Amino acid sequence: MMYREPARWSYTFQTYSFMSRLKVQLEPFPENLLQSGKPVQIFERSVYSDRYIFAKNLFENGSISDIEWHIYQDWHSFLLRQFASQLTLHGFIYLQATPQVCLERLCRRAREEEKGIELAYLEQLHNQHEAWLTQKTTELHFEALLNIPVLVLDVNDDFSEEVTKQEELMRKVNSFIRNL
Repeated sequence: MMYREPARWSYTFQTYSFMSRLKVQLEPFPENLLQSGKPVQIFERSVYSDRYIFAKNLFENGSISDIEWHIYQDWHSFLLRQFASQLTLHGFIYLQATPQVCLERLCRRAREEEKGIELAYLEQLHNQHEAWLTQKTTELHFEALLNIPVLVLDVNDDFSEEVTKQEELMRKVNSFIRNL
């Protein structure tokens, strides 16, 4: 619905998306992870990428109104302050790929809900990720995240069948996590 009618559904979608991620990130560690040493959780997206990438992009492209953006930021900031101790991040892993590669992968996946996604939208998201994770563009409410380390992995090449490339990427991830 959001891709068909962005001005109508973007705020609703981002609200639901944030709340879904927040609930998952607030779930306690499974007991078996707590006993095995330093527990690690890796999320596809965080409550921060919801705001600094997806919601911000929808506001900037006019899909979220000015008042919706201010409301979103207000409750987002409030909830993050309330749950700050449970949402501490230690690092970001950025799977960096060009918008063209992302579009090719979307087409190959052929998910019904992704059919309306266009290259221009992926370019916007790519630019948001680059500004946030590699250029670390600052905003007043962003300062707390500036010192969080970022591992950038170039995933433009298809490594789904290349065990050597998979192992190389996993070595980088494991090393990054060990050094946090």
